[in-house]
Parts: sequence; structure tokens; C-alpha cells
Amino acid sequence: MAIPRITKVSINVGIGSYIQKGGDKNFDPVIENIKRLSGQKPMITKAKKAISNFKLREGMPVGVAVTLRGPRMNDFLTRLVHIVLPRIRDFRGISARGFDGRGTYTLGIKEITVFPEVNPDNVSRNHGVQITISTTAEKNTEGYLLLKGMGFPFRDEPKA
Repeated sequence: MAIPRITKVSINVGIGSYIQKGGDKNFDPVIENIKRLSGQKPMITKAKKAISNFKLREGMPVGVAVTLRGPRMNDFLTRLVHIVLPRIRDFRGISARGFDGRGTYTLGIKEITVFPEVNPDNVSRNHGVQITISTTAEKNTEGYLLLKGMGFPFRDEPKA
């Protein structure tokens, strides 16, 4: 029971650029893309408080998020490691600096078109995606060894 394991995978996309640029407030393509690559409907996250510097009002949509557990999580991680990451242009491995000090790893992908489920012809505006992998590891090195054992292509070691 001391061996760390992955508990959940969270996929997030910020839609602030869709809201800020006046005319195009339709972010349905983002929802559709996340639904395709995760296999379940994402929830729309809303602003908890108003921030005038960001032209943000309370209750405005600010992001799209989905949490994967169980078989869907395992399928997504397998596709991420074996299909998506090798498709990234000039890919030399992912950085091990994405650990938060408690074994959770966060990875950002700048283009959603590297996912095979997303048709590049249907993407009008390219957006990124943030993937957070939560583990039961208590240290970065434990989380690193877990993900490395699962086949994640790290290019460096994490800092203690």
C-alpha cells in the first residue's frame, strides 16, 4: 500500500481569450474538443469574484474542466504517453519541473491539434490544454518514479 498510484487526471482549458475579445463569445468548440479527448462532458467553471482589471464579473465563464478517474483516466494517460506526446513538434521530452512538491504533476500543451481525436479542420482558433496528474506520492521523486515507470518521457530529473 506504500507504492504511489495515480488518483485522478484533471484537464483544464481557460476561455478568457474567447470572452475578452468582444464579438466571439461562443466557446462551444472548446467544449466539444474537451468532450472528444476526455470521453465525458466537461463542466464550465465560473468566476467566483469580480476583478475589474481583467474585465471579469462574478459568474462569468472562465474555463472548461473535466476530471477523469478509473478506466477513462487510464485510457487517456496511455494515449497521452504513446500517441499525443510524440506528435508534438520538436519534442525532446517533458520537463520534470512540473511537480508541485507533493507528487502532483502538471503539464501544459500549447496546441490541442496534437490529439488525434480533434480534427484540425474543425478548429477555428487553436487553444492549449492543461493536464494535472494527481498521485498519492508524498514527494516529487516518488511521483517522478511512478510516472517514469508508466512510460512518461522525462528529459531531466526533478529537483528535491
